[in-house]
Order: sequence, then C-alpha cells, then structure tokens
Amino acid sequence: MRGGAGRLIRVGQWLNGDGFADFEHAFILVGGDQVVEAEPGGAHQAPLAEYDGRSIRWSSGLIKLTNDQRVAIVAAARGYLNVPYSFLDYAALAAHRFHLPGSSLLKGYVADTRHQICSQLVDQCYHDAGVRLFDDGRWPGYVTPADLAGLLGGAHTTA
Repeated sequence: MRGGAGRLIRVGQWLNGDGFADFEHAFILVGGDQVVEAEPGGAHQAPLAEYDGRSIRWSSGLIKLTNDQRVAIVAAARGYLNVPYSFLDYAALAAHRFHLPGSSLLKGYVADTRHQICSQLVDQCYHDAGVRLFDDGRWPGYVTPADLAGLLGGAHTTA
C-alpha cells in the first residue's frame, strides 16, 4: 500500500512484532478482475488493475480449496463491503502480541464494532467459508498482512 497509510501499516506491523515487513495489504479476488479489500474508508470493491506493476502473492495452488469454498469466500467478501477500517485493530494486535493488560477488551471492541483491517478481512472470509488458514487457534482478528505472506512462503507467522 502506497503513501501515508502504507507507512502507518508498516509501523503497526512493527509494533506487532512483524518488523518492517514489505507486506502491507491483502485482498480477495472476487472475479471479473475485481477485488474486495479493506482500506481506510472501509471495505470496498475495486479493479485488480489498481495493482498493475506491483508484486502480488497469490494463494492459488498453495491453499487447496473446493469450488464451493471459493464461492463461499467470495460471498463472504462481498458481505463485508462497507465494513469500516480501523487502525485501532493494530493496537489490539500489538496488545495481544505483548500480552498487555486490557488486550481482551480491545479484542472485544474490535469484534463488536465490526471493523477490519485488510488481513483480518481476508482471514475472516476464509473462516466464514469453513477454511482455517492458521492452525494455531488464533482469532481472525489477530492476522497481519505479514502473517498472510508467511503462510504463502514470505515472512514469518506469529500467533
């Protein structure tokens, strides 16, 4: 993700223990060269062409899915359109990582207000389709773009 938002995401990931990983964004390809993504301003559908010239890690071939699971993931993604985005989710991630007092309250706040960062949206869509991307029992709210990259053979994965 370019610009100030991308830099803030890098700082949030650093606070979460991911270092300054070069993975700031995640989205769901929903067909017709369209993606559903969570960005400041909320989850929306956008053309894949916005990412022309950028390095993208695709999950196809790495995460085995049935056609029914793919359909369910796309339906879930479309169901999250207009869900707000919040940088407070990075605070919840950092509080969880560092076992800070009140981290369960932040988790509850994030869950109750139905806002998501991009990686949470991706993990939640898979979760809604019955697919667990991580086998460490983490809540979908505790996923960063770097965690998803790690799953696809990039950076490390933390719980």
